[in-house]
Amino acid sequence: MSKRVLIPYRHLKKVKAYEEAARAGGMEPVAVCVSDSMPAGGFAGLLLTGGTDVNPALYGAVARPETDDPDDERDRVELEQIQAAMTRNLPILGICRGLQLLNVYHGGTLIQHIDGTAKHDPEKADHAGPAHEVRFEAGSRLAEIAGGMRWLVNSRHHQAVEKAGRGLRISARDSEDATVEGLERPDKHFVVAVQWHPEDQIIKHPEQLRLFQSFAAAL
Repeated sequence: MSKRVLIPYRHLKKVKAYEEAARAGGMEPVAVCVSDSMPAGGFAGLLLTGGTDVNPALYGAVARPETDDPDDERDRVELEQIQAAMTRNLPILGICRGLQLLNVYHGGTLIQHIDGTAKHDPEKADHAGPAHEVRFEAGSRLAEIAGGMRWLVNSRHHQAVEKAGRGLRISARDSEDATVEGLERPDKHFVVAVQWHPEDQIIKHPEQLRLFQSFAAAL
């Protein structure tokens, strides 16, 4: 079975870590810029990456001053790819913005700016360095992947899930402040999303590779 995974992106320089993590997990990444024509098929899964804040208009909110200028083209293209993957029951792995967009797709809302963001968006030269601990919900897919109930993770986000979308289960939270750190759809073959950046951690913290290996196993 094909292990080709579609990775929509906006900036080429930012997609390399995701490609390397996908390969390390046993997949063939195919990165396509959102300004180009998306392939109609030939992929076994969808990997959604980090990036610009989702346009608040998509979840019925007015942009706050701290919110990025929207990238409407990227939002539209990636939402279309989520819809296509859902229709075909293809595995999806969402990372950071990917988690937030997946939540919005399901009708959820976002906190546009976390008060005291230093913990969740620390200024670190080492993007692999742990920033805080996450706690997995018992019986969740993420707990199964982790092989335990807690992980130390990195962090680079100033927004977070406010209300989880329809059909989504909150499967991980920050151990201290309860910020949502993981979502999944139990009724689908593999729809998992995390708020941290495991692609940056797979070398120094190899347990993070399990996310990509589990994604690959579901293809």
